[in-house]
Amino acid sequence: MPKLKTRKSLKRRFRVTGTGKIMRVKIGKSHLRRKKAKRTKRTYSQSIELHPADRKRMKKVFPAGLR
Repeated sequence: MPKLKTRKSLKRRFRVTGTGKIMRVKIGKSHLRRKKAKRTKRTYSQSIELHPADRKRMKKVFPAGLR
């Protein structure tokens, strides 16, 4: 059976931690940034964990990272 390949477009958007969590960046980071409050802009720099419901779909995207 051939190797399962990682989708490169999603590899740039998500990352897998050492413990197996999938982290993502919040949306709306750069669009209309001047209007947003400083506190709002500061929260965009933090990455958050992907929701468990979406984790099933990501197993196909990151075959090697989620074992």
